[in-house]
This record gives sequence, structure tokens and C-alpha cells, in this order.
Amino acid sequence: MKTFIPKPSDINKKWYVVDVGGKNFGRQIVKISRILSGKNKPIYTPHLDTGDYVIIVNAKKVRISGNKMVDKKYYHYSGYPGGLRERSFGQMLTRTPDRLFRIAVRGMLPKNRLGRKMLKKLFVYDGPDHPHQAQKPEELSLG
Repeated sequence: MKTFIPKPSDINKKWYVVDVGGKNFGRQIVKISRILSGKNKPIYTPHLDTGDYVIIVNAKKVRISGNKMVDKKYYHYSGYPGGLRERSFGQMLTRTPDRLFRIAVRGMLPKNRLGRKMLKKLFVYDGPDHPHQAQKPEELSLG
């Protein structure tokens, strides 16, 4: 028996809306990264992009356990002397929650051009509104 490789016509991409308001940050990220990579589908193939589009709403209302709101740090180094910037999870959540989600999801996707292609299918919004109504996204509850 030959190995099944899906053709581009076999790959059916859907749009999902995920409301992360009041839910655990890490658990949502794991499930979202699996949907973006297509690992939740029976036609998953590691070298093809079989994943779906994900729209995250209410990103500012996500929860995190323990003291991580203050203790968890994100660093950015410009390459110049004194150019190391440090921000806590709480600061990132209030200023740029979309960047916070992108950093977390990017760490769980492949580190190559396929992973970059998968990351482009992620859309993050602070509030409950999003401009993707024309794609008719399905409401997805990740638990």
C-alpha cells in the first residue's frame, strides 16, 4: 500500500474564531498551534500546510496562573550596547497582546519557511470584534 499524500485540491482550509477571554494562556496556545499546523486533521502531512485559519478574540482578557504576570519576562536585544529590553507578561498583555500570542505560537511551529507560512494564518484581536466576517468563521471552543 502506498503512502497517502493529499493533493492541494484535497486540502480544505476553514476559518475558526477562538474566544480566549478568561481561559488559560498556555493551554489555548497549544491547541491553536495544532490547528494552524493541521495536526488535528486525518490528512496531516509534515511537509504540507494542511492547517486552518485561526482568529483569536478577547486576547487582553486571557488568564495565566501563579505570579507569571510579573515574573515571566520577554527580552529583545537590538544588538547595540545597552540595547537589551525587558518586558513582563503583564506589560506585554496590556501593550501588545497580539505579539504575545505570536511569540508563543511561533515557538510551537516548525522553524522553517513552512512554519512562517502557518503563522500568517493567525489573526489576534484585543476585543470581541474582528474584520473577517466575509470568511464565515466557525466558533470554536477549545475547552
